[in-house]
Amino acid sequence: MKQLTTIICLICLLAFGGQAQVKQQSIKADLQIRQNLSDSALLDLVQKQTFRYFWDFAHPVSGMARERSNKSFDYGDEVVTTGGTGFGVMAIVVATERGWITRDAAVERLLKMIDFLRKADHYHGIFPHWLNGATGKTIPFSRKDDGGDIVETSFLFEGLLTARQYFDHNTPKEEELRNKINWTWREAEWNWYTQDGRNVLYWHWSPNNGWSMNHEIRGYNECLITYILSASSPTYAIPASVYHHGWANNYYFRNDRTYFGIKLPLGMDYGGPLFFTHYSFLGLDPHGLKDRYADYWEQNKNHTLINREYCVQNPKGFKGYGANAWGLTASDTYNGYDAHSPENDHGTITPTAALSAFPYTPEYSMQALKHFYYQLGNKIWSEYGFTDAFNETQQWYATSHLAIDQGPIVGMIENYRSGLLWKLFMSCPEVQTGLKKLDFNSPHLK
Repeated sequence: MKQLTTIICLICLLAFGGQAQVKQQSIKADLQIRQNLSDSALLDLVQKQTFRYFWDFAHPVSGMARERSNKSFDYGDEVVTTGGTGFGVMAIVVATERGWITRDAAVERLLKMIDFLRKADHYHGIFPHWLNGATGKTIPFSRKDDGGDIVETSFLFEGLLTARQYFDHNTPKEEELRNKINWTWREAEWNWYTQDGRNVLYWHWSPNNGWSMNHEIRGYNECLITYILSASSPTYAIPASVYHHGWANNYYFRNDRTYFGIKLPLGMDYGGPLFFTHYSFLGLDPHGLKDRYADYWEQNKNHTLINREYCVQNPKGFKGYGANAWGLTASDTYNGYDAHSPENDHGTITPTAALSAFPYTPEYSMQALKHFYYQLGNKIWSEYGFTDAFNETQQWYATSHLAIDQGPIVGMIENYRSGLLWKLFMSCPEVQTGLKKLDFNSPHLK
């Protein structure tokens, strides 16, 4: 719970400002709400429109994903996000596969990103949460959070390794891209973030503040990918003991209780915000993924079903909740930013919650998608897909978009449709090594 509370407090620094201007557009936006689309055509439209956030609205110098579409607190227009960029890289892979952009254009954009990252600030190979997209200098996320952020960096590498596996042609540009991703991946000192060899990973380290954030990463939450990549590093890997004694050693790890008659193996009561089921699993295929603690398909599907059922029952009586309008996760809200969940519910529905759940609850997610698009589209549909959230009790509809919410929509819908990102990420030999080290089972393991 400490981790979730810290995230909420830090991100609450983000406020609302003027809409940033799009500098270049190459994919035409479709803002007309078209009726009676086939399910497939509607998914195409939502994925493609949401992808524009990472293509048309990317930072012009670095190519990285902007933190949000409106200004972030007092940091101006240059803030780019490490983790959101990782999700954006995966969206570029999807766009390439579906023919929305050319393979050559994708490679050029990814080379711009990796060239920028190789010159940007990093801390023992680990990147900060925020960078200045023009200069590569760290923008502090909070007063002492001005160094490496191993969790955001894990989301970045989740995307970069997926791209490395996809762009496998024997051409000079694709070979250059793979080499630069590999160099950056091999230089990341994951084991440094155990603070002198302790049996747990620490979220932050800074040359100015050292380990003063003292934020141990213990489960269960969105950070499973952080431990798996830390165990998978070919150069600076953590031992398995860090996973079993750090990640899996927490009051909020085991659950095994039932909510609405649905068993939840891991995590806090009612599961917490739904992004726990998305961020790590853009790359990790939960089908048949098991370790000594859980079956991760059961975990994610049941977490989603509990979240939806809470919205259907709507114990607080908020306007607009129901079988076609559900999904509580972290997002903007009418009075700032919050990590919404059944235990922290103030009436705000976030489209990424239900839409990124397509692999787990396809019928329910399609039901929500049709409601968001056909009934609410005139209020929440925009040039970058759905806006971040809405609260009908407060008659509030966001105009903003956040990278970390837009990216999972593209990627998780694609995983539902084709399994593309899962196949690519799980094919990484280093990831297979890391999973085996941590005693995972998966149909992808050779």
